[in-house]
Parts: sequence; C-alpha cells; structure tokens
Amino acid sequence: MSGYERRLVEHLLPAVWDAGAAYGIRNAQAPDADMPKGSVDPRTANTLFAHLADIRQAWVTCDLSRGERRALFLRYALDWPDELIAARDAVTDRAVRYRLERGVGKIAAHLNGQPYVDGYEPLVVSD
Repeated sequence: MSGYERRLVEHLLPAVWDAGAAYGIRNAQAPDADMPKGSVDPRTANTLFAHLADIRQAWVTCDLSRGERRALFLRYALDWPDELIAARDAVTDRAVRYRLERGVGKIAAHLNGQPYVDGYEPLVVSD
C-alpha cells in the first residue's frame, strides 16, 4: 500500500463538505469510459470511496489548530483565495499558505498513522 500523499489529500478535501464533489473526482484506477474492455487491478479498483471516508474521518479526528482548520475550510470548502483568507483572519498571505501546508500535512500524516513533522511527505512503499 502506498499511503496517503499530500496531493491525494488536497484532491479529496472538498468532498468533506460537499458530497457532490465526489462525482467529479476521477478514480485513477478505473479504466476510461470509452474503453469497454479495460481492466483494473482488483486490489486497488475500489479505493476511491474508502479514501473519501478516511478523509472525512480524519477531518474530525486530526489534531489541527483553529487557524489551520479555518484555512482548510475556507480554501477547500468555499474555494477562497489566499488573499481573502488572509484578510478575513488579519494575517499575511504567507501565514495562510503555511497553515494550509501544515493542515494538509497533518491530515496526511494522521491518515498514514505517522507523527507530523514540518514538510511531511509520506514514504511510498512499493509492494
């Protein structure tokens, strides 16, 4: 199993607040719709909805600061740009980016069962 990468967490976070967002997310393991005889690896074919459930649970249980939680919500639920989040919280754009970076990293580390350290990137283990 490869674990939860930062990119995957960022891609799936909008589905925490908008169940309809899952319909626009493409399952990377599924064959293209125009390939009727396409095949998939059955071990990884149905992981999308498990990932979505894990991300929703991590949002509730992960140890995020109030600023990180608010920045993640404003970015991924409401699609606010850094400047608007910064103005709302009376902080710099850089502080917003830092909160977003730490928040996504903490969620990824939490999902992988590892402690968070700044700049967290999960180790990808090949089978």
